[in-house]
Amino acid sequence: MCGIVGYIGGRAATPVLVEGLHRLEYRGYDSAGVAVLRRGRITVTKTEGRVRDLRDRLAESAPSPATTGIAHTRWATHGEPSDRNAHPHLDAEGRIAVVHNGIIENAEALRAKLVADGVELVSDTDTEALAHLVAAELAGAPTLEDAVRAALRGVEGTYGLVVLDRTRPDELVVARNGSPIVLGVGDGEMFVASDVAALVHHTQRVVFLDDGELATLTAGEYRTSTLDSRRTTSKQPTTVDLVADDYELGGHSDFMRKEMAEQAEAIARALAGRLDERFATAHLGGLGLDPMALRAIKRVKFLGCGSAYYAGQMGATLVEELARIPADAEPASEFRYRNPVVDPDTLYVAISQSGETLDTLAAVQELRRKGGRVIGAVNVVGSAIARECGSGVFLHAGPEVSVASTKALTNMTVSFAMLGLLLGRVRDLSAASGQRIVAGLRALPERVARIVAEDAEIERIAKRFADARHMFFLGRVRGWPVAREGAQKLKEISYVHAEAYQAAELKHGPLALIDAEMPSVVIVPDDELLTKNIGTIEQIRARGGPVIAVTNADLPDGLADEVIRVPRGEPELDPILLTIPLQLLAYHTAKALGRDIDKPRNLAKSVTVE
Repeated sequence: MCGIVGYIGGRAATPVLVEGLHRLEYRGYDSAGVAVLRRGRITVTKTEGRVRDLRDRLAESAPSPATTGIAHTRWATHGEPSDRNAHPHLDAEGRIAVVHNGIIENAEALRAKLVADGVELVSDTDTEALAHLVAAELAGAPTLEDAVRAALRGVEGTYGLVVLDRTRPDELVVARNGSPIVLGVGDGEMFVASDVAALVHHTQRVVFLDDGELATLTAGEYRTSTLDSRRTTSKQPTTVDLVADDYELGGHSDFMRKEMAEQAEAIARALAGRLDERFATAHLGGLGLDPMALRAIKRVKFLGCGSAYYAGQMGATLVEELARIPADAEPASEFRYRNPVVDPDTLYVAISQSGETLDTLAAVQELRRKGGRVIGAVNVVGSAIARECGSGVFLHAGPEVSVASTKALTNMTVSFAMLGLLLGRVRDLSAASGQRIVAGLRALPERVARIVAEDAEIERIAKRFADARHMFFLGRVRGWPVAREGAQKLKEISYVHAEAYQAAELKHGPLALIDAEMPSVVIVPDDELLTKNIGTIEQIRARGGPVIAVTNADLPDGLADEVIRVPRGEPELDPILLTIPLQLLAYHTAKALGRDIDKPRNLAKSVTVE
């Protein structure tokens, strides 16, 4: 959530800042602003609305030649979306400007003390307090870095922030605690952002700050140190394998459509070098676990939020089927609050596309505190969860910009299939069964490409039911997490109310809601539960409910109102293929309703606040 961009160098700062904000729009926001420093004066321009509105407002005045500045896109937490609550925020004298991601938990107490000290606050935000706190510390601090460090000692909560001082035009100070910050190292210029997406147009050399770190940037260099002392930390730049074109539409109407089309290629990347036909297994070297350690695992628990949680449910089913060891999934957002029993024989898998999801990161930290064995499944090298875990599975999905996760979710499930295969082959999964799963995984890219390429029928079905106010999504066992993910997709991008139920639960209450205005999407794999799923459809139809069946089975003619067919694969891998058409169904429904596909209201790509 939110986006930060900062620049110091020899170029005009404003175009760099606005272009960086544009590349961070996918993260979710409701207002935007910039602050630039020239000749001892900070000029702030900000507005409620989109980055294009900020660009329009900036165009009303002469272009600024300022070469130092900071910028922000805000997702409201403290205070409604408005011009006055937009970042950057200034202190009373206009000396300090601050942009901030995260939540200051003791903001109310800090604001009350400032008011008692005679400070007139002009916004409702927690961030404004930071500007006043830093300004107050400047009198007794030899450097801006020391003032920021002193101010943050009294702050409770999470932050990624950048501070600009009008009396020090040649430096920016950056700090991180629980909210991502990355430095970009250029040639005679330095950048800072909350996501590498804002940097790759200018540099591929980056430095990821860890929690509890602070950095001072000048045009020619950077220095990192700890927040709780002045101890210097050694941070060397790494090179990210990303370019600006990875964040372009490439001829597609929106990023969700582009990313759905990229799924076959993304799966192929996730599989490359990881499948072993000879021994009918998978190689996941990033786990750092030898066969003896793998055999010692007695249980697997997946932790994620939203779509990552549903991918974890699919992964749990795969692990139980292939390895025959207990596995389950749990929302990471709930995990640390229930005082979990952490078992040393359990392998915990933390799932996050961005690698920065705060709830999941907090679960990882709780596990590590209690001595749990936790690995990450993330899509961003150098992200907080990747660094905190130290080992895991890189998803290789490539940059994902649309808020609704498609290719990252698919690669999560593919990665968990390989994990299940690996755990199974060190136990009792036969070589013949392992070879069958390896072949099924090899065939996935072509089968996924067929579903995505032949979506005209799904578009027609979506348009037929686009006016429905509510939908059920139903599935059994393998189909249950598929149904949950399908309902999630429809809700988040089309705003159509959707609920997922285990199919057998339908008659225990939800059946009362079935009527001609309530379509049901039923997930029907061609497996041992086919007859029962057919029975579910018949119960719905008997009560006048329309049915969309998503299946790889040969269903009786006329059983469902609409049938979406997917290629047959290995039964254990069915959830991967059955999920793809639900992405397309949600997409075409949202299109028919005129929704903003990539930026659904109230949501953000990377959730870095509670």
